[in-house]
Amino acid sequence: MMNLRRLGSIVLKELRQLRRDRLTFAMIVGIPTMQLILFGYAINLDVRGLEAAVLDQANTARSRELVAEIGATQVLDLRYRLSTPQEVDNLLRAGKISAALMLPNDFETRLERGDRPALQIVVDGSDQVVQASARQLASFPLPGRAANDVPGIEVLNLYNPQRLAPVNTVPGLIGVILTMTMVLFTAMALVRERERGNLEMLIATPVSPWELTLGKVLPFVGIGLVQVTVVLLLGKLLFAVPLRGSLAALYSAALVFICASLALGVFISTLARSQFQAMQMAFFTFLPQILLSGFMFPFAGMPKVAQWLAEILPLTHFLRLVRGIMLRGAGLAELWPALASLALFTVVMLGIAVTRVSKRLD
Repeated sequence: MMNLRRLGSIVLKELRQLRRDRLTFAMIVGIPTMQLILFGYAINLDVRGLEAAVLDQANTARSRELVAEIGATQVLDLRYRLSTPQEVDNLLRAGKISAALMLPNDFETRLERGDRPALQIVVDGSDQVVQASARQLASFPLPGRAANDVPGIEVLNLYNPQRLAPVNTVPGLIGVILTMTMVLFTAMALVRERERGNLEMLIATPVSPWELTLGKVLPFVGIGLVQVTVVLLLGKLLFAVPLRGSLAALYSAALVFICASLALGVFISTLARSQFQAMQMAFFTFLPQILLSGFMFPFAGMPKVAQWLAEILPLTHFLRLVRGIMLRGAGLAELWPALASLALFTVVMLGIAVTRVSKRLD
């Protein structure tokens, strides 16, 4: 027979233990709170303000008026005024714009005849969300065009003209997989040493905090590079995902991102007191990175506060690097802001982690 008194004692004991475990209690409240804020406030599928450029080769009163009307829709943020098609290509490759509005020299003639599209929107097809948002403008009414005319706006998808989903998702999955494995592995590394009593042996050695930290990190760098290779091979064999840029540039970007993820994991390991707590804290960092980086939801649709927070997260910058190199054929010199942000995150996070590493059992 079950003794309710003994059962009550066990329940009371667990409740008291949870009360003493502040991290678990914080997770109980923090995870649903964070999910509610992210999904309810930061995640917005109605994309507005895509960074865009204008190439108005006609430069007439009607062309300028049309550009102003399209800008008023707020789908495109027409922040660049260009003079040559080459400038459009350079900005798209570097990831500085997501779309370009191009009006040809014979814009007025096309507008009146109605036999050809009067203007063209060139879209960065490496992001499917950008494609969908740009297609909204394809039905934008043009002055003087009849309903039976050729559509006035032509949408040209660069880098993924077939709109294949794997072309967009597979490069992003490299970052997601590395985030989950690298952070989790290293978050448990130092904690495991403490729980197994191995720190007792390290106390008697002249190992410095930097040596101890780097010694824990370096083995996982090779593991991360192996994971990158596996995803690239499977993406090529199963989904025919292209690699338009340099393989060396891709591995260099992945190496910096792996170091950034490992630095975050080591920092977490200095905060946690058990492997379970390390897993909890690692999971707590996964959600913001996956939801705010632009992997699942459009970055441009997020409010400014969420975008500022996303700029701190390593996955945000790696997605820009991996999509730029694999799909747009960009080089590291063109994507240097994202690479510099990852390097800065690595140095700062690893520096903080090293200062927290202690060779004392307490």
